Amino acid sequence: MEASNGSSRTDFILLGFSDRPQLERIISAFVFIFYIVTLVGNTTIILVSYLDTQLHTPMYFFLSNLSFLDLCYTTSIIPQMLVNLWGPKKSITYGGCVLQFFFALDLGATECLLLAVMAYDRYAAVCQPLHYTVIMHSQLCQKMVLTAWLGGLGSALILCTLTLKLPRCGHQKVDNFFCEMPALIKMACVYSKVIEVVVFALGVVFLLVPLSLILISYVVITQAVMKIKSEARWQKIFNTCGSHLTVVTLFYGTIIYMYMKPHSSTSQDEGKFFTLFYTIVTPSLNPLIYTLRNKDVKSAIKKILWIQKWAAKS
Repeated sequence: MEASNGSSRTDFILLGFSDRPQLERIISAFVFIFYIVTLVGNTTIILVSYLDTQLHTPMYFFLSNLSFLDLCYTTSIIPQMLVNLWGPKKSITYGGCVLQFFFALDLGATECLLLAVMAYDRYAAVCQPLHYTVIMHSQLCQKMVLTAWLGGLGSALILCTLTLKLPRCGHQKVDNFFCEMPALIKMACVYSKVIEVVVFALGVVFLLVPLSLILISYVVITQAVMKIKSEARWQKIFNTCGSHLTVVTLFYGTIIYMYMKPHSSTSQDEGKFFTLFYTIVTPSLNPLIYTLRNKDVKSAIKKILWIQKWAAKS
Protein backbone atom coordinates (compact mmCIF):
# COMPACT_ATOMS: atom_id res chain seq x y z
CA MET A 1 0.00 0.00 0.00
CA GLU A 2 3.07 2.26 0.21
CA ALA A 3 3.52 4.46 -2.86
CA SER A 4 6.85 5.05 -4.48
CA ASN A 5 6.97 8.77 -3.74
CA GLY A 6 6.44 8.26 -0.01
CA SER A 7 3.08 9.99 0.04
CA SER A 8 0.78 7.00 0.22
CA ARG A 9 -2.61 7.31 1.77
CA THR A 10 -1.93 5.15 4.81
CA ASP A 11 -2.91 5.65 8.43
CA PHE A 12 -1.03 8.26 10.43
CA ILE A 13 0.20 7.94 14.01
CA LEU A 14 -0.78 10.79 16.33
CA LEU A 15 2.01 10.85 18.91
CA GLY A 16 0.16 13.30 21.14
CA PHE A 17 1.35 12.89 24.72
CA SER A 18 2.52 9.29 24.32
CA ASP A 19 5.96 10.28 25.64
CA ARG A 20 4.22 11.11 28.94
CA PRO A 21 1.93 8.09 29.53
CA GLN A 22 1.43 9.04 33.17
CA LEU A 23 -0.29 12.25 32.03
CA GLU A 24 -2.56 10.71 29.39
CA ARG A 25 -5.34 9.70 31.82
CA ILE A 26 -5.27 13.11 33.49
CA ILE A 27 -5.32 14.89 30.13
CA SER A 28 -8.14 12.68 28.85
CA ALA A 29 -10.31 13.51 31.90
CA PHE A 30 -9.47 17.20 31.49
CA VAL A 31 -10.35 17.12 27.77
CA PHE A 32 -13.58 15.17 28.33
CA ILE A 33 -14.84 17.62 30.97
CA PHE A 34 -14.07 20.65 28.82
CA TYR A 35 -15.71 19.00 25.81
CA ILE A 36 -18.95 18.45 27.74
CA VAL A 37 -18.85 22.07 28.91
CA THR A 38 -18.28 23.16 25.30
CA LEU A 39 -21.21 21.11 24.02
CA VAL A 40 -23.63 22.23 26.73
CA GLY A 41 -22.53 25.86 26.84
CA ASN A 42 -22.45 26.56 23.12
CA THR A 43 -25.67 24.63 22.44
CA THR A 44 -27.35 26.68 25.18
CA ILE A 45 -26.18 29.94 23.59
CA ILE A 46 -27.57 28.87 20.18
CA LEU A 47 -30.93 27.71 21.58
CA VAL A 48 -31.42 30.75 23.82
CA SER A 49 -30.55 33.15 20.99
CA TYR A 50 -33.08 31.38 18.76
CA LEU A 51 -35.91 30.94 21.28
CA ASP A 52 -35.86 34.36 22.94
CA THR A 53 -37.11 37.03 20.51
CA GLN A 54 -35.42 39.76 22.57
CA LEU A 55 -32.08 38.25 21.55
CA HIS A 56 -32.84 38.44 17.82
CA THR A 57 -30.20 41.13 17.39
CA PRO A 58 -26.96 41.29 15.36
CA MET A 59 -24.83 40.68 18.46
CA TYR A 60 -26.52 37.38 19.28
CA PHE A 61 -26.67 36.39 15.62
CA PHE A 62 -22.87 36.66 15.52
CA LEU A 63 -22.57 34.97 18.92
CA SER A 64 -24.67 32.02 17.70
CA ASN A 65 -22.37 31.65 14.72
CA LEU A 66 -19.35 31.72 17.03
CA SER A 67 -20.92 29.03 19.22
CA PHE A 68 -21.74 26.85 16.20
CA LEU A 69 -18.19 27.32 14.95
CA ASP A 70 -16.74 26.25 18.31
CA LEU A 71 -18.98 23.18 18.38
CA CYS A 72 -17.75 22.10 14.94
CA TYR A 73 -14.13 22.90 15.77
CA THR A 74 -13.94 20.88 18.97
CA THR A 75 -15.98 17.99 17.54
CA SER A 76 -13.53 17.66 14.64
CA ILE A 77 -10.68 17.15 17.12
CA ILE A 78 -11.74 15.85 20.54
CA PRO A 79 -13.57 12.53 19.80
CA GLN A 80 -10.56 11.14 17.90
CA MET A 81 -8.24 12.52 20.56
CA LEU A 82 -10.15 10.76 23.35
CA VAL A 83 -10.14 7.47 21.40
CA ASN A 84 -6.36 7.71 21.09
CA LEU A 85 -5.88 8.68 24.74
CA TRP A 86 -8.10 5.85 26.03
CA GLY A 87 -6.96 3.11 23.66
CA PRO A 88 -3.65 1.45 22.85
CA LYS A 89 -3.68 2.65 19.24
CA LYS A 90 -2.74 6.20 18.36
CA SER A 91 -3.61 5.96 14.69
CA ILE A 92 -5.90 8.03 12.49
CA THR A 93 -6.89 7.24 8.92
CA TYR A 94 -5.58 9.36 6.07
CA GLY A 95 -9.11 10.63 5.38
CA GLY A 96 -9.68 11.43 9.05
CA CYS A 97 -6.40 13.32 9.20
CA VAL A 98 -7.27 15.34 6.10
CA LEU A 99 -10.68 16.23 7.55
CA GLN A 100 -9.15 17.29 10.87
CA PHE A 101 -6.56 19.37 9.08
CA PHE A 102 -9.11 21.01 6.80
CA PHE A 103 -11.65 21.83 9.50
CA ALA A 104 -8.99 23.16 11.89
CA LEU A 105 -7.79 25.59 9.20
CA ASP A 106 -11.27 26.46 7.96
CA LEU A 107 -12.86 27.08 11.35
CA GLY A 108 -9.78 28.76 12.84
CA ALA A 109 -9.59 31.28 9.97
CA THR A 110 -13.36 31.82 10.11
CA GLU A 111 -13.18 32.61 13.83
CA CYS A 112 -10.46 35.21 13.21
CA LEU A 113 -12.75 37.01 10.75
CA LEU A 114 -15.89 36.52 12.85
CA LEU A 115 -14.29 38.10 15.92
CA ALA A 116 -13.41 41.13 13.78
CA VAL A 117 -17.02 41.31 12.56
CA MET A 118 -18.23 41.19 16.17
CA ALA A 119 -15.87 44.05 17.04
CA TYR A 120 -17.39 46.16 14.26
CA ASP A 121 -20.85 45.35 15.62
CA ARG A 122 -19.79 46.61 19.08
CA TYR A 123 -18.31 49.74 17.48
CA ALA A 124 -21.59 50.47 15.67
CA ALA A 125 -23.63 49.84 18.85
CA VAL A 126 -21.52 52.13 21.04
CA CYS A 127 -20.41 54.85 18.65
CA GLN A 128 -23.48 55.02 16.39
CA PRO A 129 -26.36 54.04 18.74
CA LEU A 130 -29.02 56.12 16.96
CA HIS A 131 -28.17 54.58 13.58
CA TYR A 132 -27.28 51.10 14.83
CA THR A 133 -30.36 49.30 13.48
CA VAL A 134 -29.92 51.00 10.11
CA ILE A 135 -26.19 50.20 9.89
CA MET A 136 -26.38 46.62 11.16
CA HIS A 137 -29.40 45.50 9.16
CA SER A 138 -30.06 41.78 8.70
CA GLN A 139 -28.75 41.59 5.12
CA LEU A 140 -25.41 43.17 6.09
CA CYS A 141 -25.07 40.81 9.08
CA GLN A 142 -25.73 37.78 6.89
CA LYS A 143 -23.26 38.97 4.25
CA MET A 144 -20.55 39.60 6.86
CA VAL A 145 -20.99 36.15 8.37
CA LEU A 146 -21.05 34.53 4.93
CA THR A 147 -17.84 36.38 4.01
CA ALA A 148 -16.17 35.09 7.18
CA TRP A 149 -17.19 31.48 6.46
CA LEU A 150 -16.21 31.66 2.78
CA GLY A 151 -12.91 33.34 3.66
CA GLY A 152 -12.05 30.53 6.06
CA LEU A 153 -13.06 27.94 3.47
CA GLY A 154 -10.88 29.52 0.79
CA SER A 155 -7.79 29.70 3.00
CA ALA A 156 -8.28 26.08 4.13
CA LEU A 157 -8.56 24.83 0.54
CA ILE A 158 -5.35 26.62 -0.45
CA LEU A 159 -3.27 25.46 2.52
CA CYS A 160 -4.64 21.91 2.48
CA THR A 161 -3.89 21.49 -1.22
CA LEU A 162 -0.33 22.78 -0.88
CA THR A 163 0.47 20.85 2.32
CA LEU A 164 -0.94 17.49 1.23
CA LYS A 165 1.06 17.62 -1.99
CA LEU A 166 4.33 17.61 -0.06
CA PRO A 167 6.17 14.26 -0.22
CA ARG A 168 6.42 12.55 3.19
CA CYS A 169 8.99 9.91 2.25
CA GLY A 170 7.13 7.28 4.28
CA HIS A 171 6.82 9.41 7.43
CA GLN A 172 3.61 8.59 9.30
CA LYS A 173 4.15 10.04 12.78
CA VAL A 174 2.38 13.34 13.48
CA ASP A 175 4.01 14.96 16.51
CA ASN A 176 0.78 16.38 17.93
CA PHE A 177 -2.59 15.20 19.24
CA PHE A 178 -4.39 16.12 16.01
CA CYS A 179 -3.47 16.80 12.38
CA GLU A 180 -2.38 20.42 12.61
CA MET A 181 -0.57 22.23 9.81
CA PRO A 182 2.86 22.78 11.47
CA ALA A 183 3.07 19.09 12.43
CA LEU A 184 2.12 17.95 8.91
CA ILE A 185 4.61 20.31 7.27
CA LYS A 186 7.29 19.01 9.63
CA MET A 187 6.61 15.48 8.32
CA ALA A 188 7.56 16.51 4.77
CA CYS A 189 11.00 15.52 3.53
CA VAL A 190 11.40 18.66 1.39
CA TYR A 191 11.40 22.38 2.16
CA SER A 192 8.69 24.43 0.42
CA LYS A 193 9.28 28.15 0.04
CA VAL A 194 5.84 28.46 -1.58
CA ILE A 195 4.05 27.21 1.54
CA GLU A 196 6.12 29.50 3.75
CA VAL A 197 5.15 32.55 1.67
CA VAL A 198 1.47 31.52 1.46
CA VAL A 199 1.27 30.85 5.22
CA PHE A 200 2.83 34.25 5.94
CA ALA A 201 0.47 36.03 3.54
CA LEU A 202 -2.64 34.30 4.90
CA GLY A 203 -1.39 34.93 8.44
CA VAL A 204 -1.37 38.66 7.70
CA VAL A 205 -4.85 38.52 6.12
CA PHE A 206 -6.53 36.30 8.73
CA LEU A 207 -4.60 37.16 11.88
CA LEU A 208 -2.85 40.54 11.84
CA VAL A 209 -5.43 42.49 9.80
CA PRO A 210 -8.49 41.33 11.84
CA LEU A 211 -6.62 41.89 15.10
CA SER A 212 -5.60 45.38 14.00
CA LEU A 213 -9.21 46.20 13.10
CA ILE A 214 -10.39 44.87 16.48
CA LEU A 215 -7.85 47.01 18.35
CA ILE A 216 -8.77 50.10 16.33
CA SER A 217 -12.47 49.46 17.06
CA TYR A 218 -11.81 49.27 20.78
CA VAL A 219 -9.67 52.40 20.78
CA VAL A 220 -12.62 54.29 19.24
CA ILE A 221 -15.07 52.55 21.61
CA THR A 222 -12.94 53.52 24.62
CA GLN A 223 -12.92 57.15 23.51
CA ALA A 224 -16.70 57.09 23.11
CA VAL A 225 -17.27 55.38 26.48
CA MET A 226 -15.20 58.02 28.30
CA LYS A 227 -17.74 60.64 27.18
CA ILE A 228 -20.75 58.71 28.54
CA LYS A 229 -22.15 60.09 31.80
CA SER A 230 -24.81 57.42 32.38
CA GLU A 231 -23.36 54.81 34.73
CA ALA A 232 -26.00 52.20 33.81
CA ARG A 233 -25.30 52.51 30.08
CA TRP A 234 -21.56 52.54 30.73
CA GLN A 235 -21.89 49.29 32.71
CA LYS A 236 -23.95 47.62 29.95
CA ILE A 237 -21.35 48.57 27.33
CA PHE A 238 -18.57 47.32 29.57
CA ASN A 239 -20.29 43.93 30.01
CA THR A 240 -20.96 43.28 26.31
CA CYS A 241 -17.66 44.67 25.02
CA GLY A 242 -15.72 43.13 27.90
CA SER A 243 -17.02 39.66 27.03
CA HIS A 244 -15.94 40.00 23.40
CA LEU A 245 -12.57 41.49 24.33
CA THR A 246 -11.91 38.63 26.78
CA VAL A 247 -12.62 36.05 24.06
CA VAL A 248 -10.40 37.95 21.60
CA THR A 249 -7.55 38.05 24.14
CA LEU A 250 -7.75 34.32 24.85
CA PHE A 251 -8.02 33.29 21.19
CA TYR A 252 -5.55 35.66 19.57
CA GLY A 253 -3.14 35.66 22.50
CA THR A 254 -2.46 31.93 22.37
CA ILE A 255 -2.41 31.72 18.56
CA ILE A 256 -0.03 34.67 18.18
CA TYR A 257 2.22 33.19 20.85
CA MET A 258 2.25 29.89 18.97
CA TYR A 259 2.58 31.07 15.38
CA MET A 260 4.37 34.43 15.57
CA LYS A 261 7.20 33.32 17.85
CA PRO A 262 10.31 31.76 16.30
CA HIS A 263 9.79 27.98 16.30
CA SER A 264 13.23 27.46 17.81
CA SER A 265 12.14 29.33 20.97
CA THR A 266 9.10 27.07 21.57
CA SER A 267 9.62 23.48 22.71
CA GLN A 268 7.42 20.77 21.22
CA ASP A 269 5.80 20.01 24.59
CA GLU A 270 5.11 23.70 25.20
CA GLY A 271 3.56 23.93 21.74
CA LYS A 272 1.27 20.97 22.44
CA PHE A 273 -0.03 22.46 25.68
CA PHE A 274 -0.67 25.84 24.07
CA THR A 275 -2.45 24.08 21.21
CA LEU A 276 -4.50 22.21 23.82
CA PHE A 277 -5.51 25.54 25.31
CA TYR A 278 -6.78 27.29 22.18
CA THR A 279 -8.40 24.19 20.66
CA ILE A 280 -10.12 22.80 23.76
CA VAL A 281 -10.15 25.27 26.66
CA THR A 282 -11.02 28.48 24.79
CA PRO A 283 -14.17 27.09 23.03
CA SER A 284 -15.50 25.97 26.41
CA LEU A 285 -14.84 29.36 28.01
CA ASN A 286 -16.57 31.42 25.31
CA PRO A 287 -20.18 30.63 26.37
CA LEU A 288 -19.26 30.96 30.06
CA ILE A 289 -17.74 34.39 29.46
CA TYR A 290 -20.76 35.63 27.53
CA THR A 291 -23.24 34.08 29.96
CA LEU A 292 -21.61 35.23 33.20
CA ARG A 293 -20.99 38.77 31.97
CA ASN A 294 -24.28 39.26 30.13
CA LYS A 295 -27.53 39.91 31.98
CA ASP A 296 -29.62 39.49 28.81
CA VAL A 297 -28.42 35.92 28.28
CA LYS A 298 -28.85 35.00 31.95
CA SER A 299 -32.39 36.43 32.08
CA ALA A 300 -33.27 34.65 28.82
CA ILE A 301 -32.05 31.32 30.20
CA LYS A 302 -34.07 31.83 33.41
CA LYS A 303 -37.17 32.75 31.43
CA ILE A 304 -36.92 29.68 29.18
CA LEU A 305 -36.35 27.40 32.19
CA TRP A 306 -39.35 28.95 33.97
CA ILE A 307 -41.58 28.44 30.91
CA GLN A 308 -40.49 24.81 30.63
CA LYS A 309 -41.12 24.25 34.35
CA TRP A 310 -44.56 25.87 34.12
CA ALA A 311 -45.43 23.80 31.02
CA ALA A 312 -44.35 20.59 32.76
CA LYS A 313 -46.60 21.34 35.73
CA SER A 314 -49.61 22.15 33.59
